[in-house]
Amino acid sequence: MRPSTVRALQIVPILLAGALLVGCNPAYNWRDHTSEDGRFKALFPAKPATLTRTVDLNGLQVEMTMTAAKVDNTTFAVGTAIAPDAARAQAALPAMRLALLRNIGAPDASSTDDLSVDATGAGQGTPMHLSGRFAAKGNRVYQVIVLGPAGKTPPEQVDQFLTSFTSF
Repeated sequence: MRPSTVRALQIVPILLAGALLVGCNPAYNWRDHTSEDGRFKALFPAKPATLTRTVDLNGLQVEMTMTAAKVDNTTFAVGTAIAPDAARAQAALPAMRLALLRNIGAPDASSTDDLSVDATGAGQGTPMHLSGRFAAKGNRVYQVIVLGPAGKTPPEQVDQFLTSFTSF
């Protein structure tokens, strides 16, 4: 064999391996994230960004910090806020849940003490699915949600995110 043929035969497997690696790049690049204040930890499917804004939780004005990542038009987010006391934090949870349901026009078919959501509605004319959990720890409230096009996000990805959340 000619040296150029041998070199070509050596390079072809390297190129094929490189092409396979590029093709295997996962959409979900899971990573541990701990909030800046160290109050929660969760696995996010991409690098999260953080934004804070004032929200109304059934008459209670709070600064809510949202930490979120987006993959294939699906948002994975943890929202946190501080209430004046533990009782008002607990009372804010149904308001958080109801506000999210209203955002997608989904009915609220649960009791007021339900601290989870699994609903389908619509956002900008597109069927949307919302999965989430709500919790209070002391005077802190948390919402852990996944919102995206209905039927598009694999349930195991939703479950991985929701079950990874831990508050401290």
